Amino acid sequence: MTKPMPEKPTVDGLEDVWGPVWEQDGTYRFDRTGITRDDVYSIDTPPPTASGSLHIGHVFSYTHTDLKARYERMRGKRVFYPMGWDDNGLPTERRVQNYYGVRCDPQLPYDPAFVPPFEGGDNKSSKAADQIPVSRRNFIELCERLTVQDEQQFEHLFRTLGLSVDWTQSYRTIDDTSRASAQRAFLRNLERGEAYQADAPTLWDVTFRTAVAQAELEDKEMPGAYHGIAFHKSDGTGDIVIQTTRPELLPACVALVAHPDDERFQDLFGTTVRSPLFDVEVPVLAHHLAQQDKGAGIAMVCTFGDTTDVVWWRELQLPNRAIIGFDGRVRSDEPAWIESEGGKALYAEMAGKTVFSAKKVVVDALTESGDLIGDVKTIQHPVKFFEKGDKPLEIVSTRQWYIVNGARDEQLKTTLRQRGDEIAFHPDFMRVRYDNWVGGLSGDWLISRQRFFGVPLPVWYPLDADGNPVFDQPIVPTEDQLPVDPASEPAPGYEESQRGVAGGFQGELDVMDTWATSSLTPQLAGKWETDPALYDLVYPYDVRPQAQDIIRTWLFTTVLRSQLEADVVPWKHASISGFIVDPDRKKMSKSKGNVVTPLSILEQHGADAVRYWAASSKLGTDAAFDPQNPKQIKVGRRLAIKVLNAAKFVYGFPLPEGATSVTEPLDIDVLAELGSVIEQATTAFDGFDHARALEVTERFFWTFCDDYLELVKERAYGTATESTHETQASAVLALRAAIDALLRLLAPFLPFATEEVWAWTHDTSVHRASWPTVAELPTQAEPSGLLGAVGQALIGIRGAKTAAKASQKTPVTHAVVTAPAETRALLERAAVDLAAVGRIENLSFVDGAELAVTEIELAEQQA
Repeated sequence: MTKPMPEKPTVDGLEDVWGPVWEQDGTYRFDRTGITRDDVYSIDTPPPTASGSLHIGHVFSYTHTDLKARYERMRGKRVFYPMGWDDNGLPTERRVQNYYGVRCDPQLPYDPAFVPPFEGGDNKSSKAADQIPVSRRNFIELCERLTVQDEQQFEHLFRTLGLSVDWTQSYRTIDDTSRASAQRAFLRNLERGEAYQADAPTLWDVTFRTAVAQAELEDKEMPGAYHGIAFHKSDGTGDIVIQTTRPELLPACVALVAHPDDERFQDLFGTTVRSPLFDVEVPVLAHHLAQQDKGAGIAMVCTFGDTTDVVWWRELQLPNRAIIGFDGRVRSDEPAWIESEGGKALYAEMAGKTVFSAKKVVVDALTESGDLIGDVKTIQHPVKFFEKGDKPLEIVSTRQWYIVNGARDEQLKTTLRQRGDEIAFHPDFMRVRYDNWVGGLSGDWLISRQRFFGVPLPVWYPLDADGNPVFDQPIVPTEDQLPVDPASEPAPGYEESQRGVAGGFQGELDVMDTWATSSLTPQLAGKWETDPALYDLVYPYDVRPQAQDIIRTWLFTTVLRSQLEADVVPWKHASISGFIVDPDRKKMSKSKGNVVTPLSILEQHGADAVRYWAASSKLGTDAAFDPQNPKQIKVGRRLAIKVLNAAKFVYGFPLPEGATSVTEPLDIDVLAELGSVIEQATTAFDGFDHARALEVTERFFWTFCDDYLELVKERAYGTATESTHETQASAVLALRAAIDALLRLLAPFLPFATEEVWAWTHDTSVHRASWPTVAELPTQAEPSGLLGAVGQALIGIRGAKTAAKASQKTPVTHAVVTAPAETRALLERAAVDLAAVGRIENLSFVDGAELAVTEIELAEQQA
């Protein structure tokens, strides 16, 4: 049913008008009836992290995805466009702690009547000691409650933005189905030998008390200092001076290492030295990773100061003498390898201290003993942090779960590189980030996390007769038992009373890394194993849209899981959005405090205006945003308003009875130009270049409004001199054909304004209409350049009137336009329209070097 054309169209409030209609009519519903995979366009939509609020960057990137979804739907595809919510992860836990004033203590019993001390606010200034401890189950219930609230707000914002998501196809990464899917994939990895557990050096965040994977690291420039420390040759013939930024790890030293080609140390390889203060004998060894031009050229290997220490420890088969505990402090138990009384006494002084305090103890002792050589040299150097942490990472020895990723398997690494080549990256230069990540992998994917709100690792361990866990004989559930929580459910074949009892079992307390679930978003959205018919229709997907900074995490791990499980790439295309930067060109992020929340922007300017701003940026390109002066958003709002007004103007021309064909040169040319725009916009969208599609469409639209509409309106009204029924019909047919096609070209960008206009003359949604084609236009002529030439002439006529200080409505007795011969020939074909719009009684054309109005005689002056 069509909607009455309003007296004064407005963009204000269109979101509230059309959002409910789309939902009620199922405009964006994925209808799988009677279709095959070839009929489907499937999108592996990013599930935003449900912790806090969305920011303007989400609006930016999710709009890019929606543009493509709307285009493919209009091209006749059945678009599978789901939405997920990434519930589990450290951001959620931290938000729950701050929001409710609690912290998780898994040793506490569940309290069904627990009420949090408060609710609301960020409470970021509170300390962990001030937060009330609650059981793991109580904590998870609060996580569930808060994420549901956040997701409702997120959905409201995305609906306001006009995302054409099918909201019936949604999931949460922590719901039962998602947990079962993640656990199923893990069990299959385990069965095939792709998942394993090991005691190994692990990057550890001392604040969150959890292991950190390679993909979650970021380097931060931090102040440090080189300390020259003298090691004593075991044969008493002298000292070897090393330079280190971590003197507090001196008691953890296991070797000195230099490059095998370094002539300074050739005589030392194979000998031993003794560490100062602690008097522990360590070997001097050669390894190619030692840097001859760094520090003293010879390095102290400690377990573990950094990731290079881990490589040296593993490849040189060195002992593990770790001294840093899970809390980031020096462990209290006395190391067995320190035998001297002085060394034991010094270590006792260090025990329990932070690494900062321990460093002072060691440096003071080295100064007193004379083993601190030279001046301490301050430096700035990169230090590894957990991307969500605020303290440098330590490396501790822990038992963790891993999934193979090609770091230690060249065949798998080669396959993953080949899979990357099968994916079309948009823009293509983003591919190098994937290639570099695969090539630089240094260890398998650590997936276990010492957290609470996440997908539990589905394993238990039998306890031997002494009550010790037998880790190499894990107990696993069958797939039909999933999802399971080993922390609260007994192992298969056991009773709960046998938990923690000799001969019984213990459940795994660790949960999976959030990426271990998010890497399965194609499976979660497509209902892998639970709805095979749907899964076969959508998988592998057509596109994965995402941000550039998680190519190493989300994109890579999804490719990995798909390879391990199905031996295919998970999607054909990867579209990568750029970042949003503030006016100072700094990336917007919550940690920097320069994030803009988008709801107020949407309410103030309208969704179409905000979408226009987002659509103006190409994929992979960063966009600046100034909330105080959002120029591009204002331009978008002006465009949306012009669409309403121009369409109302066009529809105001009654279609003459019997009008069947476009006959006039200017009408033919405007449709020919429109045909070229349709072809360019189609090619651009097919190539994931929405910004180009918008650019060519918008440019033509303004020419259509500013030039063509003005030129033909007198003829369309039937009031122009020499106007006939045929010429009037030609103008109105061309106008209607053009606005009909333009509405569809602009529909992906301005869904609300175009739907409003479309409803004035149609009883179906523009978003279910077909994408325009050249073949549907009333004429398929090639552009002649007439529209452009006439537009220039119109500017000249207007300029001449302005120069004469006359109104544009002033009649003209005589005007002469000069132009090159080819342009003159074009203008003569549209003389009637030019004369009508300029109110020119006698219009003539003469040859000239350039197009210009050389004579003009106003009727008022003649009088």
